Amino acid sequence: MIQLTDQPLDYAAITESVRDPAAGAVVLFLGTVREFTAGQQTEQLEYEAYREMALASLQQLVQEAASMYPLVKVAVVHRLGVLQLTDVAVAIAVSTPHRAQAFAAGQWLIDTLKQRVPIWKREHYVDGRVQWQHPSQEAAVAPVVGEAS
Repeated sequence: MIQLTDQPLDYAAITESVRDPAAGAVVLFLGTVREFTAGQQTEQLEYEAYREMALASLQQLVQEAASMYPLVKVAVVHRLGVLQLTDVAVAIAVSTPHRAQAFAAGQWLIDTLKQRVPIWKREHYVDGRVQWQHPSQEAAVAPVVGEAS
């Protein structure tokens, strides 16, 4: 399942879509709207995408992930439009035979999605400022694993 939607994400259904008797592990990642980004208080986010290009890019990511990990099933769903604090912006669910593979595949998918997929985020701050960002800008300043965030 690969989707872009303007509707709230049903992450239970997304998780169920990857469950399979061949999979001993299912991992779900949810990217949610947080209140503070780089010390700036967020009021809401707005996501836009060139749908055809973004869907093709997501399909390519899933194909690449399948060449690197023993994926049983995959779901990648990204929400577009205006999102409020705690709304789910992206859900990635993967199933694999074993847990380490599922965690690695899920992390690779979200990290690579943020670098390559043409989905842009417009941050609306409580002080009235607005800023467009491509997700790869965030990935460049994300904390290293093990660092406090």
